[in-house]
Amino acid sequence: MDHATASSYTMKITLRRHEVTLLPESARVIIRPFIPAELHRITTIIGRALALSEEEVVSHLNIVCRDFDSRHLDVELLVQSHYEKVRHHVFTNRTLSRERQLLIGALFSGEYALESAALFNPSIVPHPDQTTAPAGGLRFVMSLRATGEGHISSIEFRAGMISASGAITLDPVSRYVTVPDVVTNPGYRKRRFMIKLHEMNLDDDYAAAVMAPLADSFTRSELYKSLATIKQENLLSPRNLSRTLEIIQWLADSNYELRFNPKLAMSERIIFPVSLNESNGIEDARFVRFVEDDQSVMYYATYTAYNGRAILPQLIETENFLDFRVLTLNGSAVQNKGMALFPRRIAGRYAMLSRQDDENLFLMYSDNPHHWSDPQMILRPCEMWESVKIGNCGSPIETEAGWLVITHGVGPMRKYCIGAALLDLNDPSKVLGRLREPLLAPEGNEREGYVPNVVYSCGSLLHGRTLILPYAMSDKASAIASISLDELLAALLANGPECG
Repeated sequence: MDHATASSYTMKITLRRHEVTLLPESARVIIRPFIPAELHRITTIIGRALALSEEEVVSHLNIVCRDFDSRHLDVELLVQSHYEKVRHHVFTNRTLSRERQLLIGALFSGEYALESAALFNPSIVPHPDQTTAPAGGLRFVMSLRATGEGHISSIEFRAGMISASGAITLDPVSRYVTVPDVVTNPGYRKRRFMIKLHEMNLDDDYAAAVMAPLADSFTRSELYKSLATIKQENLLSPRNLSRTLEIIQWLADSNYELRFNPKLAMSERIIFPVSLNESNGIEDARFVRFVEDDQSVMYYATYTAYNGRAILPQLIETENFLDFRVLTLNGSAVQNKGMALFPRRIAGRYAMLSRQDDENLFLMYSDNPHHWSDPQMILRPCEMWESVKIGNCGSPIETEAGWLVITHGVGPMRKYCIGAALLDLNDPSKVLGRLREPLLAPEGNEREGYVPNVVYSCGSLLHGRTLILPYAMSDKASAIASISLDELLAALLANGPECG
């Protein structure tokens, strides 16, 4: 049952903490490659499998199937794909039985518990399919950052319903989790590709030679054919050629397409790191339902790719949460964390919130959602609870009074609180109001977790005159609150834009 709690501050804003908690579940696992880096270890393992009799192979494979069949939708398909990764190391000319191939694949496979450490930093958007929503209700999709062994982060999804009365329920969460197919021959836009090469200071003759024969739109196979041609024509391979070709291939690998089986439930879909620049995690996806001027809809998400050394903001595009395009962002302002796209164009241009300096909140415009520059500071820390730094908690929300921006602030003892600001609809660089005190602060058990004393969100939505705010609790689990929009707007306008 839900229960209402009065704010401990004097703003007269009703905040309702729903009894909906999303806890990390170690039993949700995927199968990943478990392949040693040393060649001699790979061949030694394969040799042990080749030395078995066929009867022994079948016996050991039966044990694997007995132990893991119930934990995955198709364990044989997964381990077979891992056998294909080491097939070229199999040192025999005899044809291997399917059972032996599967056993070898299992030797180079291992389970990974996606959310064993945390399930946090949620965002929420209307579901693309509202056919089952009751009158006055709303279906939604929630994204979450799942973190497991090695602190590798991925994106999980949940679906649910908001009733006409405001009650929130989540669809049953499946025991199974499945990674999507990576499209083997994705397409690229030549102009966008060349802009990124320029930003990476790859304007040399070798890069020009690779790109010259390619059409305005080209595929990965066409790019690789051009790379091979340039390499063949320059067999002596000076160092700068090798570096150019390596970076071009890295850029291609960083832009990829994913496709889920449409039979999978929303909770069974997981976006796990694919490219090298996100090898240590896909962090804090901020999803937004973007409506173009022609009323077409695209779901975008900005996220932070992390390779263990550096971060890189990237962009996800999807229309249906089944087919995804993952793209690098371009421009001098593509840096730091916390980029959040406005849900529509403003005066014909795309708009984005960002935080270039890890302290203040910036606004920028672009004619292209993939290219960003010239940020303008619009909000700086003001009150003590946000005096270390501020940032956004997802994309701005359009209201009749202005753009509602849910913010986060960091104060003494690295305590994270959630606040709000209001920006002008036609000119978001104009701040109309901001809260003097936190809208939501960590309380009780919300303070305990991997990073204590933190509440944080990556996106909220409106349902009628209610703000639905999912939030993370101390980088461990997630919860949902709802807030009266009318009371929140009244407090923002009463406070005004200036610091108290």
